[in-house]
Amino acid sequence: MAKHTYESVFSELKKGVFRPVYYFMGEESYYIDKLTDYIAENALSEEDKGFNQTIFYGLDTTVDTIVNAARSFPMMSERQVIIVKEAQLLKNIENLTPYLKHPQPTTVLVFAHKNGSLDKRKKIAAELERVGVVLEFKKVKDEHLPVFVNNYLRGKGLVADTKCVSLLCESVGSDLNRLV
Repeated sequence: MAKHTYESVFSELKKGVFRPVYYFMGEESYYIDKLTDYIAENALSEEDKGFNQTIFYGLDTTVDTIVNAARSFPMMSERQVIIVKEAQLLKNIENLTPYLKHPQPTTVLVFAHKNGSLDKRKKIAAELERVGVVLEFKKVKDEHLPVFVNNYLRGKGLVADTKCVSLLCESVGSDLNRLV
């Protein structure tokens, strides 16, 4: 299976292709938020979101609750979306493994795990990779910030000179959410 990147996953999502499970993790929350928000905003029509989109928070829920919701069927829609924010606070994530062996094909399950990552040596990581998309986002190094800024501005139809970009990167630092 090809290695997933932010660009490849975003391109797939824009084409309306949704996988059964996404696990976004790492130190760089900007990309985690962008992908999670895109799925939340575009996987379902506005009419379907009321019945078929559920958001859980890792501290306030259990894996069993998430699995029960994921196993249910969507209501008058082709799919349901379940988003688990703050997934790093979820206890007993390994209990998700049985669900991953046979995920509900009408469920899009998204985990947003910030400020850390899942131990890739554990069985759960291999199962997540097998059925879905696992992406880890590391902090962007200072020397790569000008490229990020220029690409971001280009995407907005804007251009800035090199000194301006350097000054912006120096004063804001490597927090992409603040930089944007």
